[in-house]
Amino acid sequence: MGRIAFLVAAEGIERVELTEPWKAVEEAGHEPVLVSPDSGEVQTFNHLTAAEKLPVDEVVADASVDEFAALVLPGGVANPDALRTDAKAVAFVKDFVASGKPVAAICHAPWTLIEAGVVRGRTLTSWPSLQTDLRNAGADWVDQEVATDDNLITSRNPDDLPAFSQALLKALG
Repeated sequence: MGRIAFLVAAEGIERVELTEPWKAVEEAGHEPVLVSPDSGEVQTFNHLTAAEKLPVDEVVADASVDEFAALVLPGGVANPDALRTDAKAVAFVKDFVASGKPVAAICHAPWTLIEAGVVRGRTLTSWPSLQTDLRNAGADWVDQEVATDDNLITSRNPDDLPAFSQALLKALG
């Protein structure tokens, strides 16, 4: 079983969009790894209310795509907005998509995919407010529970988490 990178910023992570896929990959026998631009802890949220803090396992500058079987990008508004301003995080995402390994992004996380320049000609879904951003970046936006386009797996919101996790596990084999 493989190591699965969960890339997040220091704060603004929608807790359930991190913890539910984490639990699913862990229960399937994979090793989830919390990756972030900085060491220390990250702050998760239940929508706008601070929730638990979690320890970072690996700093993105030290992470290699070769060490992971898949990448998960949890949402929350502030989390992907911060990640897309971090050059090393964006490069990691771009390299991961180019590797052909599964990349799963939920809710607002496709903002980071846009910044990495990997959505043109791809079919994705997201939180509805990102549809214009995705279309402007050349993606075909759809309003459905899960959109899988080659190695990209996207979902709209926490209600889609069961289907999102199932699609991720299917992609992992």
